[in-house]
Amino acid sequence: MKFKDKTRQKIGIIGGGQLGKMMILDAKKMGFYVIILDPTKKCPAHSIADQHLVADFDDREAIRKLAEKSDLITYEFEHIDVEVLKELESEGNKIYPTARSLEIIQNKYHQKNVLKQDQIAVPEFKKVSSPDDIKETAQEFGYPLMLKSCTGGYDGKGNALIGSEAEVERAFQELGAEKSKLMIEKYIPFKKEISIIAARGLNGEMNVYPIGENEHQNNILFETKVPADISNKLKKEAEEFAKEVLEVFEGIGIFCVEMFVTEDNQLLVNEIAPRPHNSGHYSIEGCVTSQFEQHIRAITALPLGDTTLVRPAVMRNILGSGKEGKAEVVGLDSALAVEGVKVHIYQKTISRPGRKMGHLTVTADSLDQASELALEASRLIEIKGEKN
Repeated sequence: MKFKDKTRQKIGIIGGGQLGKMMILDAKKMGFYVIILDPTKKCPAHSIADQHLVADFDDREAIRKLAEKSDLITYEFEHIDVEVLKELESEGNKIYPTARSLEIIQNKYHQKNVLKQDQIAVPEFKKVSSPDDIKETAQEFGYPLMLKSCTGGYDGKGNALIGSEAEVERAFQELGAEKSKLMIEKYIPFKKEISIIAARGLNGEMNVYPIGENEHQNNILFETKVPADISNKLKKEAEEFAKEVLEVFEGIGIFCVEMFVTEDNQLLVNEIAPRPHNSGHYSIEGCVTSQFEQHIRAITALPLGDTTLVRPAVMRNILGSGKEGKAEVVGLDSALAVEGVKVHIYQKTISRPGRKMGHLTVTADSLDQASELALEASRLIEIKGEKN
């Protein structure tokens, strides 16, 4: 099949949020037809999708309908009924990343087990099912401890830091008690958190992006700086980790590998995301090929693109502020007047405090310059709930 024929393929995306929207923007540049499945009628991707199936993410019949209409399926988040995806794969449907990848990654305990079995360094962890289990694990790991829900968590949700034995019962109840599958991770007093975006094509070709250094606020990614301020030795180790992860999960498409840099300069893999990631948004302006274009290339068997960093880049999330309500963008003109600033508004209709409503990216000749400009621009723009 010639490459020009591939653009006749119809791509189905489960999810019509900002990641789906940014996938579509690049897919359309290459001539693909895109169908989304999302329960929100005016989701961010709605206005640019060729078709929109309005259905819940757990609607098995709707997912089957998406498969019937599509040549291949991808997804923008992990919380999907993996069983229906496995059934569709067994019937010959193409799903990338594969249902196997998703099934393992959906459960943090299974994810860590697979990584550990393949000798990829991770924080120490144990499954727990009661406050007594947590206290027993604390005798081995010490306090503080990180209690995590094995499934369903994101942006800090599903995590509870336990500072002492007195906090065990509260954290256990907070995360669902006996109703939830829980695990404990040894707390890592890390120097930095970094992430690396990596791509693998259908033919096994792999390519990695420059490493980002991440800052979180209230468990939500606030800023990513690229390149990360780490040694060349750690950069090489991180790149090798990312490639090993792609091999372990037989990954097709974009994967994000989040890692801790410990106080003694060791790398520990924290979590894997089988999709384009918030910390890779810088690649839209910062790299020759964005993570979204790369994902589309990878899942459609096109050659992977160049991941070279064009200039140092800083990405900052624009989080909802004020009260919950109809989204109102304030200060866009002022932010765009700052040198080198690019603003992405996700067009979510409702803003609420802490919700990811957009992001801005600055590229400059130096990382310090990009950081200063990003700070200036982020002070000028706001997306808040409009007063009723």
